[in-house]
Amino acid sequence: MEPDDLAAIVDDQRTLLAHGLLRRDEDVPRRCALRSNLDRHGRWPEVGPRDQVLEFGARSRLARATAPAGSNREACQCARRSFPQRAPPFRPEIKRGRPLRAADSIPGRRIGGSDNVFALARAQRALIFDLDGTLVDTVYAHVFAWQRAFAEVGLPIDGWRIHRRVGMSGGLFARAASREIGRPLSEEETDAIQHRHGELYRELLPERRPLPGAVEVLAELRDEGVPYGIATSGRRPEIDASLEALGVREETVVVERGHVDRAKPEPDLFLTCAERLGVSPVDCYVVGDAVWDLLAARRAGMLSVGLLSGGYGEDELTRAGAFRVYRDAAELRGSLDELGVLN
Repeated sequence: MEPDDLAAIVDDQRTLLAHGLLRRDEDVPRRCALRSNLDRHGRWPEVGPRDQVLEFGARSRLARATAPAGSNREACQCARRSFPQRAPPFRPEIKRGRPLRAADSIPGRRIGGSDNVFALARAQRALIFDLDGTLVDTVYAHVFAWQRAFAEVGLPIDGWRIHRRVGMSGGLFARAASREIGRPLSEEETDAIQHRHGELYRELLPERRPLPGAVEVLAELRDEGVPYGIATSGRRPEIDASLEALGVREETVVVERGHVDRAKPEPDLFLTCAERLGVSPVDCYVVGDAVWDLLAARRAGMLSVGLLSGGYGEDELTRAGAFRVYRDAAELRGSLDELGVLN
């Protein structure tokens, strides 16, 4: 039989598991469906010599594995042994070029065995917080500063359009804003607007106010021994007053824009923070107020928690991937048990 005569696409997970063609930890939607070697009438074709079987490749793996007696099963078995090992299931990365293994979160333990599930359940959880709009009330000061910085160079832009971009890095924000105003910005203009935004922001908001519950939730995590860090698209010295208002200690892990190559919505900030905390990304929750936080969390392979304190709606945060949505840090503090971070 020619390969063109192959018909059915096998996408039934139970069938694949039953015939040993799929491990239980593999993610079916991420794998290509295997084509069976059945003809259009559901009959098993005659299997020819080994080189002919190999020609069919992976498209006839299921057929060879389940071929009835008398259909040259020896040739089928030889063909099956010739196939390379399956690719490992998808995992996010901690560092470029190094795939994340579940065993990373459990030093000295090899994944596999009957106690694997319990070991993962005992893994240390960590929280990674965004800063603006999540812990400190600064979102609208950023909006006014950006709006004025653009206006000073003759580029008026509506405040609501700016608000939907807060949380991105400054460079990404400037490029997104250029699309809103319908004119591309040169690199010199982008740098000048970013610099002016920083100056205006510090002038508009020299003192920062923590959002309700922000100081308390950080203190409780510290007292309970739960690792946490802060990852922000902001830069120093802009963020210094915010960290001081929160009472952030010197030993607290803080990752800012200058520490990574790419900011949100790329995952670099969160992955770097997890690495410095010594916790696997799969054991981290990202807490943020903007869809860019949640998108970056998804790209990092982390669960995310949305807060309404930055101005986004609950439906927007849920659609962006939030595992839970709370009003603010105060409500989050009262719900830490839902996240399984407290002993």
